[in-house]
Amino acid sequence: MTEDGDTPQLVEQAPPVDHAPPPEQVGSHGPDKPFVVGVDRETVLRRREVVRTVERRGAIITLVLGVIGVAAALYALVAFDGTVMLPYAVLLIVAMSPLLLSTWMVFRIQKQRIQWYDANELPPVAMRISVKGLELACDGAAYPVVLPWNTVRGFRRQKLLGQYTLDIALARGVGATTAGVRGLDQPSVRSVVKPNPLLRPTGMFLVKSLDQPVHVIDEALKHFSGGTAGVVR
Repeated sequence: MTEDGDTPQLVEQAPPVDHAPPPEQVGSHGPDKPFVVGVDRETVLRRREVVRTVERRGAIITLVLGVIGVAAALYALVAFDGTVMLPYAVLLIVAMSPLLLSTWMVFRIQKQRIQWYDANELPPVAMRISVKGLELACDGAAYPVVLPWNTVRGFRRQKLLGQYTLDIALARGVGATTAGVRGLDQPSVRSVVKPNPLLRPTGMFLVKSLDQPVHVIDEALKHFSGGTAGVVR
């Protein structure tokens, strides 16, 4: 108690504040720690349905055009002099054959793709970027694609089917038999890296399905490759 008769108040001091270290900057990964890009499962499933719908519509359109062409050729043989129209009818039927073939090919590839989807779970990781190279979990592939840095230039960012995608950009002359390359010979990978001219390209990775933005992936590619790889827009 003080001389004035007041009781002194005890003032509790606040504990010292611990300042958290600043977050790790992009590109400051350790030499042995890969940069991992994950996958949004729901976005990928929706993308699969969009691709399947677009491919089926295109296949139906080509089938209708092929059937019309063949029917016109047969009608010409019946309605006009068959001897005169025969060469033109045969030529028209031959010209319509690629359309019918492409329709069969689309439904065949889709059937194989659905069978693979049912038998294999969607991988949670899209890619791993490290000093050793680039490892990709391509949609529909049984095992990852491995590309050393001397075989890859990075990714191409382009718009396909109304959405932005990332496609792998290989160095000139690189193929499935190149030293250090693994997984490029898988059918699902070949259909993305070198799509059939009868099928519409769909892209390797949908940008919206990745849990890292494109500019961060670009920085990671440049960091681990020593500046030789990146994202080309």
